[in-house]
Amino acid sequence: MARRCAATGRGVQSGNNVSHANNKTRRRFLPSLHQVTLLSDVLRQRVRLRVTTNGLRTIEKRGGLDAFLLGTPNAKLQPEALTIKRRIKKVQGKQAA
Repeated sequence: MARRCAATGRGVQSGNNVSHANNKTRRRFLPSLHQVTLLSDVLRQRVRLRVTTNGLRTIEKRGGLDAFLLGTPNAKLQPEALTIKRRIKKVQGKQAA
């Protein structure tokens, strides 16, 4: 399982530790990932995603999981979020018909 946010796509970054003597050693900056359970209004069920704290704030700001996924272009979403988006669109199509 990759260390990547399902909502925003943020992953591991690399950089340097810089000592007082200005010695540089490589290090990794890991994202603050959390396994969260979000409620989908359209699907009427809970969905588990691995999301950063910033991604969770973005989802809440945009009005919930369904509004976030439907308002985000497919190119910016991770594969697990894309499958949920397809399921939401499928259920919305059935409800409209």
